[in-house]
Amino acid sequence: MNISYLTVDGHRIAAEVRGEGPLVVCSPAMGDTRDAYRPLADRLVAAGFRVALLDLRGHGDSDTGFARYGDEATADDLLAAIDAFGDGPAYLAGASMSAAAAVIAAGRRPEAVAGLLLFGPFVRNGAGAAARLGLRVLLTRPWGPAVWRLYAAKLWPGLGAEARTRAAATTELLTRPGRWAAFQATTRTDHDVVAPWLPQVTAPSLVVMGEADPDWSDPRAEAEWIAQQLGSEVLVVPGVGHAPMLEAADAVAPRVVAFLEGVGDAARRP
Repeated sequence: MNISYLTVDGHRIAAEVRGEGPLVVCSPAMGDTRDAYRPLADRLVAAGFRVALLDLRGHGDSDTGFARYGDEATADDLLAAIDAFGDGPAYLAGASMSAAAAVIAAGRRPEAVAGLLLFGPFVRNGAGAAARLGLRVLLTRPWGPAVWRLYAAKLWPGLGAEARTRAAATTELLTRPGRWAAFQATTRTDHDVVAPWLPQVTAPSLVVMGEADPDWSDPRAEAEWIAQQLGSEVLVVPGVGHAPMLEAADAVAPRVVAFLEGVGDAARRP
């Protein structure tokens, strides 16, 4: 594993970069790590793409100590990765919270973003202010890690029994020194900041939603709402939850590759 580091806001963002070809920058969900993209990344590299897998601020191999976390800060990190690893416009892949960041980045710098891949996307709040406050209380130590582990185990039904093992492993990473405070700061993000950027996005997009995503009462309806805002293509994957690129890479990768190649072909036409 070859890890590179970007310096943003005075601290480091970890990136795992491999492959040759058009750049796809991938950012995971809150509480997760970049390895959620590895099954898809394997297939993208084989299809002729260069892939940069990032860890969120305070997650995985990235630093803690940032003054800012959440959608807008993550958008800064995505654009920094394009500048560091790309040669021209790149594709952004965002899961859950990172999908909001990808939309913001595409709205800020449309010339830098060729297309968007949005997995289990949160581009608006899925719960009211009271529910978000309740989540903050539930994630307070000492009980917070146990609550998150139980919750995370339900996010990926497509993994079967492996979901519990993965939830335990990702939660353990979050409880390393300084990490839980960074994670709690990340959970305070308010997706209302995305709304002004939605009309600014010109890049084509693909929404990939798990039909069994527990974060939405009607995942298909949420995917269709995003498609109305962005003019997106939509893929709803049966039997999987909040990380379809991890839970069902064989089903997701062909559609993703076709989308990316289609965008590239359209960009090359005179």
